[in-house]
Amino acid sequence: MAYLADDNRYEKMSYNYCGTSGLQLPAISLGMWHNFGGIDNFETSRALVRRAFDLGITHFDLANNYGPPPGSAEETLGRILKKDLASYRDQLVISTKAGYGMWSGPYGDGGSKKYLTASLDQSLERLGLDYVDIFYHHRPDPNTPLEESMKALDMVVKQGKALYVGISNYNAQQTKRAAEILRDLGTAFIINQVSYSIFDRWTEDKLIDTLAAEGLGGIIFSPLAQGLLTDKYIDEIPEDSRVASSSQFLNETDITTEKLTKIKELHHLAQNRGQSLAQMALAWVLRHDSIASVLVGASKVSQIEENIKTVDQLAFTADELAQIDKICNLDV
Repeated sequence: MAYLADDNRYEKMSYNYCGTSGLQLPAISLGMWHNFGGIDNFETSRALVRRAFDLGITHFDLANNYGPPPGSAEETLGRILKKDLASYRDQLVISTKAGYGMWSGPYGDGGSKKYLTASLDQSLERLGLDYVDIFYHHRPDPNTPLEESMKALDMVVKQGKALYVGISNYNAQQTKRAAEILRDLGTAFIINQVSYSIFDRWTEDKLIDTLAAEGLGGIIFSPLAQGLLTDKYIDEIPEDSRVASSSQFLNETDITTEKLTKIKELHHLAQNRGQSLAQMALAWVLRHDSIASVLVGASKVSQIEENIKTVDQLAFTADELAQIDKICNLDV
């Protein structure tokens, strides 16, 4: 039976303008960093994407090296688009990136015009698309002039291969300079994708203010601190967690007694707000006007269904924000 999207999907989500652009992103976007690679079950990945869209998630975020193996997450979404979502293409925001190592040799990494343009061509082929909605430079490259990387982004927009461009993992100073270059080129630069969470606050040192000043939107990855800011670690470390599996992104050294105490206190505060810890953590990130969306990953449909409920309670009182800072041992 052919897939038909839920008619009420747009009533279940809130949408935010990305900076001063006309593009709106769902408050919750689906990140495809994990669980959509060639090693993963395709039907599970397909069910996740379909359920996300049924709940109003219109933005699907990728990078050239997502998998494993690298490139396979784009191939997975390409198959899902062809099977289920081709008729909905104009209702989707699909983004991808290049900047980290993708293939061997001197042209498969960094920020050169050669690498960025070749990578996007390969991404479009894997996705089965003529264009992506957002193309990012995935990281600053100290060995390539920023002007060259930004001119590559400008070129792909003018070629019609991307509607908008963005950057990722750029600090405040780098973001400001990138904005200056792209503004002079007249390029549709709208977004910076960075990490940010209750436990990871580096973006609060000038970057969030810079986004607002430059008319850019922010989209956040790791808003749940690799799963720490969920109910998963309230009582014990579960056997199927990233910690227990010796993940390269999270291990037992991240779960100290002090950290567990903070997690439990945050969980109690979230319960008082009528939310799960994950929902409160996502809402906390979205409280900034300059943050357009948060990226969530998922291995189960139920995780998407829980995270989507975040939009039901986005407001915080001043006292709640102060309590969060106090729990994290920050001055209030």
